[in-house]
Amino acid sequence: MVPIPLTDHIRRRSFWVITLLLIAANVWAFFFELSLGSRLNHFVMLYGLIPARYEPRMLATLPAQLTLTPLIVSMFLHGGWLHLLGNMLFLFVFGRSIEDRLGHLPFLVLYLVAGMAAALVQIVANPGSRIPTIGASGAIAGVLGAYFVCYPGARITTLIPLFIFFWTIELPAILLLGYWFLIQFLAGFQMLAIQTATAGSVAWWAHIGGFITGAFLGLAMRPRRRGPVVEFVS
Repeated sequence: MVPIPLTDHIRRRSFWVITLLLIAANVWAFFFELSLGSRLNHFVMLYGLIPARYEPRMLATLPAQLTLTPLIVSMFLHGGWLHLLGNMLFLFVFGRSIEDRLGHLPFLVLYLVAGMAAALVQIVANPGSRIPTIGASGAIAGVLGAYFVCYPGARITTLIPLFIFFWTIELPAILLLGYWFLIQFLAGFQMLAIQTATAGSVAWWAHIGGFITGAFLGLAMRPRRRGPVVEFVS
């Protein structure tokens, strides 16, 4: 059973322009990928995050284009429609309120820093892998971490699928996001235990690194003096 968040119930004071622009950038990048046709694999190998490139002996021989640029570019690439839509749904649900809470520019900084931190954790957790890692999941995990510490009591309207049945319930953010983090943590350790980190799958440790980074940044960047910002809507 995978809970799917649909929306939160926080009354925001500003329009979520950075969240919208990030969604637009990810969608544009995906359509650019589709336009590449047979050149797509080469493009992903160039700009996807490949941990093996960051081994000391490789770093000395590769240009910055292949070592620094992928830290940013890889977080705007996706492997398919479901990958893209799932990430954009989470960014839409949780990004709007965090952008409103932190401010537009701080939110963008949190997103990018969490994404790069997630990439670095993936490199450390999966050294030597030559499989490219792509996706906004690490950066969005940072947004989830910030939401976890800024709005733990917020109610999230959540779709619960079970076999052929679907229903919606309202879950506290601390429960929904805590469950999400626990799944990433357990799956990450299982991956290490069975040594399948180089087989190509979900970058669990990138999610963990992004979430923890986002939680720390959310605590550090949230305004210290501000009136009530949460109004729960029935």
